[in-house]
Amino acid sequence: MLVLVAPGQGAQTPGFLTEWLELPGAADRVAAWSDAIGLDLAHYGTRADADAIRDTAVAQPLLVAAGLLSAAALGDMADIAPGAVAGHSVGEITAAAFAGVLDDTAALGLVRTRGLAMADAAAVTETGMAALLGGDPEVTLEHLEKLGLTPANINGAGQIVAAGTKEQLAALEADKPEGVRKVVALKVAGAFHTSHMAPAVDTLAKAAADLTPGDPKVTYVSNKDGRTVATGAEVLQRLVGQVANPVRWDLCMETFEELGATALLEVCPGGTLTGLAKRALPGVRTLALKTPADLDAARELIAEHAA
Repeated sequence: MLVLVAPGQGAQTPGFLTEWLELPGAADRVAAWSDAIGLDLAHYGTRADADAIRDTAVAQPLLVAAGLLSAAALGDMADIAPGAVAGHSVGEITAAAFAGVLDDTAALGLVRTRGLAMADAAAVTETGMAALLGGDPEVTLEHLEKLGLTPANINGAGQIVAAGTKEQLAALEADKPEGVRKVVALKVAGAFHTSHMAPAVDTLAKAAADLTPGDPKVTYVSNKDGRTVATGAEVLQRLVGQVANPVRWDLCMETFEELGATALLEVCPGGTLTGLAKRALPGVRTLALKTPADLDAARELIAEHAA
């Protein structure tokens, strides 16, 4: 059984869309999306520097566009035939499009609103996020609570992402939890999935109210608790609330295992989620779409593991 997944913010790198836009029809598709949301996705995906694409309002729609574009290069969902779909953080909107809950334009419109609202919320206080590698999860969580930090992403495979103010993160760097090998600052511009994002929830809820979601055509696994979600209305409700609540990717991977996953394919800019799966899901084949050169290998994986 194939699981199709989409990465979250921080996975983007300068120029990562360049080769994808050379595929037949890709530039026209991205141009239409850009016009629809009022953001030059081609510019940011090819020519913009790291600081420009770190901007939350840019990074989020850029990541969703990249995921949709790279998946489309493999065919439609009937061709890919995943047994389940999921996304990490903003990747959940990409996954909602894969599942047929939202069409591509609606997904990009929603993520554009999400990115702008979260950027505004992040501007109130200087905040950020950092990944903690290694250590005992219970010890780490207790230590984060002591420092006033939030475990914004519990990713499994020995990784927890802390979020909070710059001062709190500096204190974490100076005083790591016992057993943690390394603290790595993430390329994001705010403390996502924490109470700092509460103002963005209302904005996103208003935008979501104007959408008419379809029920998932493919099993959809939610970041909130790793559970599958059967209705489009609930998917949309969870997408709104998840902005200010932790991502439980560890529970999503447990569900992949329970569903009988034999392979995991991560859309562009892939790498992060396949890395976690290699450690947490031994025996499950993994492949990340980084450039179009990976498409043939992805087609082989699909042929072997898709429904």
